[in-house]
Amino acid sequence: MYLTEKSNFFLIAGPCVVENEEITNTVAQTVSRICSDLHIPFYFKASYKKANRSSLKSFTGIGTEEALAILASIKKRENLQIVTDIHTEEEAERAACVADVLQIPAFLSRQTDLLVAAAKTGRIINIKKGQFLSPEAMRFAVQKVRETGNDQVMITERGTTFGYHDLVVDFRGIKELKSNNCPVVLDCTHALQLPNQQEGVTGGRPDLIETIARAGVAVGFDGLFIETHPNPKEALSDGANMLPLHELKPLLEKLVKIRQAIIE
Repeated sequence: MYLTEKSNFFLIAGPCVVENEEITNTVAQTVSRICSDLHIPFYFKASYKKANRSSLKSFTGIGTEEALAILASIKKRENLQIVTDIHTEEEAERAACVADVLQIPAFLSRQTDLLVAAAKTGRIINIKKGQFLSPEAMRFAVQKVRETGNDQVMITERGTTFGYHDLVVDFRGIKELKSNNCPVVLDCTHALQLPNQQEGVTGGRPDLIETIARAGVAVGFDGLFIETHPNPKEALSDGANMLPLHELKPLLEKLVKIRQAIIE
């Protein structure tokens, strides 16, 4: 079921990937407590493995079984709903044993077999809009999920390719995305990536997370996606565009005020 509350946006947040049990637990517990205090419905996100990496040397995970076990433990102990990525049809059923939301990475948002396999698990499917797709084109991805009989689907906007080394969020697209009659999420961290850097490691503009998040709430996104880490500089994946964990609460406090202002 969706975690929704008419008076507030919902939040998908966590570290990019399960690095170890300590960091994953720390982020889950901290964000859960903040969201409880601010009455923000919360999904905990962490990838159990990363397949879409720029370099063979990039960190891809600690191992499927160990990472899923950590997520299962957090889910039970903290009573949280879990979001994690899948990359192949074979991963869908295994991940669904733990995850409440199966996330389709942006680069794979047109993969029919993957979308169908994910949908058939009965889990909520979060489709990240491909950097190469228009908002209008996402209706076909949504249809692939719904035609399996699974109507639990949401779309995440994560920016559109703008030249070779940048992404841009076109807020005009929210109207078209919402025409699919499903929750629409703004990815406030991946939308600020600087991909295809010469050193083979994706860069980012975390200094703009607050700017883009405030705009997202103001224009009416149903949810926000924010990757966060206790020390992004030491993160093993996507540290260049993650929000430091200690900055999350003051940001969410501002965003809740914006949300309350636009619904009054």
